[in-house]
Amino acid sequence: MKKIIIVITVFFLIIVTTITKNSTKNLESKIFTAKENINVLQEQYELIVLDFNFLSTPQKLLEYQAKYFENELSPIDINEIKEIDLSTDKVKISNLNKKIIENEKK
Repeated sequence: MKKIIIVITVFFLIIVTTITKNSTKNLESKIFTAKENINVLQEQYELIVLDFNFLSTPQKLLEYQAKYFENELSPIDINEIKEIDLSTDKVKISNLNKKIIENEKK
């Protein structure tokens, strides 16, 4: 009788250990997946914050220009900006400023 109880106890412990290991493995897999998703989202968040900080105000742009580019950037007249349209067979070059004014009037 003692042998049967010992054998049943051993089998019970083996089954409980197997179930516990499988549950732990599933939890570890879910935790790993969640951490990877968090890392991806964290990288996207950092890029978005960088874009926001970089492009938030003209004053910031002037600060960054002075800090990183010094004399490499120069202002240009908005009337000198052209638009190139390659949607047709012919190349069409037009003033961008005129198109902006026309769109504002509409």
